[in-house]
Formats: sequence, C-alpha cells, structure tokens
Amino acid sequence: MSVAYVVVTVFAALNTGFSAYSVFAKASYVVEPLTQYGVPRSWWIWLGIAKAAGAVGLLVGLAVPALGYAAAIGLILYFLGAVLTVLRARVYKNVVFPLIYMAPSAASLVLALAA
Repeated sequence: MSVAYVVVTVFAALNTGFSAYSVFAKASYVVEPLTQYGVPRSWWIWLGIAKAAGAVGLLVGLAVPALGYAAAIGLILYFLGAVLTVLRARVYKNVVFPLIYMAPSAASLVLALAA
C-alpha cells in the first residue's frame, strides 16, 4: 500500500463525505442546483446516503481492498450520473463540479489497482 494511495483515498473520502454532509444540511449551494436540475426532493436523502456510504467504503477499503474498489467504482458511477443530470438540464457551466468530486475517487481506484 503506497503513501500516495492512502493520501488520495483519505482525501477522496473526506471530499465525498463533505458532499454528503452538504446534501444532509440542505446547503443552498447544493439545494438550488438540485432544484434547477429537476432532481426530485424525495431523492436528496438517498443521494446523500449513497455519497456517505461511498466515503465510508473508501476508508474501509484501506483495510479490505475489495470494498475500496467497489466504493470507488460506485462513486465514479454516481458522479457520472451527476454529470449526465447536469447535461440533461443544460446547465453546462456546472458540469465541472461533479467531475471535481469524481476525480479523487477515480485516482484512488487507479492507485489501488496499481499497488
């Protein structure tokens, strides 16, 4: 297990955990775009739970690699779905945000597989 893998994975987990917290706290910088994209309010809690589970999965993956792989893949798919949602809503200026959250999870997976 490399130092880079641990650092990137912990950063990805913290980053995703913050994103989950932002959904749970109904922060305006999250709620307003979700509304603009047409994401039903009933989905918000489940989106937060998915992000929180992914963050925990990344950390557990430091001890159980298969769970880390699954969490990273799940988060990559989650944020790809977010990109598609933003594109569907035609709010092109916001496409970068889900990519920023996806990048550390993708880097964590690449580093885990390289180890």
